[in-house]
Amino acid sequence: MIENVADEVPWADSLTTYDNEHFAIYLRLLDACSYNASEEEMAHTILGIDPRQEPSRARKAIRSHLERTNWLITSGYKALFAGRAA
Repeated sequence: MIENVADEVPWADSLTTYDNEHFAIYLRLLDACSYNASEEEMAHTILGIDPRQEPSRARKAIRSHLERTNWLITSGYKALFAGRAA
């Protein structure tokens, strides 16, 4: 299991320490989405949560991370390029 993966991503309208520490996860999620991976596959492979053992937790965690990934590629990227990462 990947250490320190939150069931719900801490939310802010700016980049957070969590975002910086888990940026590789967001990139892996983008890649998995491009291959049409299922939420279950992403939860297991990327977040290290077995959806058969913990279906609710896996669903909650992957959706939270996907939502944050979407925010990052639609809005949060601006702070990356401006050098204002937390």
